[in-house]
Amino acid sequence: MDFIIHLLINAAIIFVVAYIMPQIHIRSFGLAIVVAIVVGLLNATIGWLLRLPLTIVTLGLLSFFVRLFVTAIIIKLVDKLFKGFEVRGFWPALVLALVVALAGSFLDGVFVHG
Repeated sequence: MDFIIHLLINAAIIFVVAYIMPQIHIRSFGLAIVVAIVVGLLNATIGWLLRLPLTIVTLGLLSFFVRLFVTAIIIKLVDKLFKGFEVRGFWPALVLALVVALAGSFLDGVFVHG
């Protein structure tokens, strides 16, 4: 159940950030749910493979920033996969990754410790 709530909140974050930032466009909330699922799946698979060497090189000291950077890359990749989802530039993708990461940390704190 926590996974579904987490997924819906990530979709809502993507939808709201797209509303606030003109560099990000998403066609519908349904597409935001699909984008959140795909970003999550790619982050768990391809993202892990990208994060591993970067984490080793930085000795784990910059793991939060490595995670943000890789998530932004994945968001740009998902941008290419879906016609109704557009992120114009790497910086907006990084901002979206940051907001999703902060919300995820908050949710983990609420569900794990709350």
